[in-house]
Amino acid sequence: MVLGDLGAEVIKVERPGNGDDTRQWGPPFAGGESAYFLCCNRNKKSITINLKSPNGQELIRRVAKVSQVVVENFLPGTLEKIGLDYDSMRKLSPRLVYCSISGFGQDGPNRDRPGYDALIQAMAGVMSITGERDGEPMKVGVAIADITAGLYASNAILSALLAAERTGEGRHIDISLFDSTVSWLANVGSNFLISGEVPKRYGNQHPSIVPYQAFQTADDYIVVAIGNNQQWRRFCGVVGHQDVADDERFATNPGRVEHREVLIPMLEKIMKERSASEWIEQFEDAEVPAGPVNTLDRVFADPQIAAREMLLEVPHPKIGMLKMAGTPIKMTGMEERSTLAPPQLGEHTDEILTSVLDMKEGEIHRLRENGDI
Repeated sequence: MVLGDLGAEVIKVERPGNGDDTRQWGPPFAGGESAYFLCCNRNKKSITINLKSPNGQELIRRVAKVSQVVVENFLPGTLEKIGLDYDSMRKLSPRLVYCSISGFGQDGPNRDRPGYDALIQAMAGVMSITGERDGEPMKVGVAIADITAGLYASNAILSALLAAERTGEGRHIDISLFDSTVSWLANVGSNFLISGEVPKRYGNQHPSIVPYQAFQTADDYIVVAIGNNQQWRRFCGVVGHQDVADDERFATNPGRVEHREVLIPMLEKIMKERSASEWIEQFEDAEVPAGPVNTLDRVFADPQIAAREMLLEVPHPKIGMLKMAGTPIKMTGMEERSTLAPPQLGEHTDEILTSVLDMKEGEIHRLRENGDI
């Protein structure tokens, strides 16, 4: 979808009859499609091809031959059995960029294991560092392993396309959900690698910055994110406790981290004295980073969403105007492109076979009768 948003023509190959599994991952549904499917399939065209059929396999080769990029997410070795792997496809087009996305990568002891987001979050350590300190391990609220693997893949594809343009040679990109997730353990992973200490769960607190967390106010939660000692002193001024700022235990961030068990209960009591809106207004006036813990109805009603065009309405043949989260990529020229709604299953099969492969109506009819498409 990222590449489609940037202007690529994306052809989504699906199974005849069933299509992408996520089409049925609901409720909720709209126009017969799941919200899950609708969230990430805009700017794609759908073609149905039976990969178990020799004719279907040949159609893939023909489309790949005139394409710049092939992306596949089968278990490693699956496409090799039917001659649709990278080594086979590069013979058709040496400049082809071929991106394989799998749970654990094309090699290693876990290569043959299927990869599902929750499983990856567990095995890559994310769940061990997410959740309340004394609570159960917790996954992130969205399929973050899937999403970040896709983002890494789109970056790698763009780099490989540039290399192919310069050298005439394509690339085989090997992206795994596991690798992608381990890579964004970021500072928490680095803390372990430097100290050797297995990280704890901190709930909404931060392991290395204090205070940097959610606080209950008189009526709602807000988040305060103190990034330096100047902000800390301004924070103490707003809450009316300059004595806390002057306390040598809390004067620096390392001190606040060391003494969090003393400091945080003090702040939790103070934060309950006023409402969320009162605190946020006062913190903003004092240039102290703070904000509400918004529910999604409040998120999509935020004026910032409208200003940044982060809520799209795309015409869909069965739904009417489909609402979608917009792309975060803002770039001159993008505003001139129209947005395609997520496709219905096989919606563009005839169009692609006709325009891309120059096939005639009779030939397409025979393929459909044979179950090849």
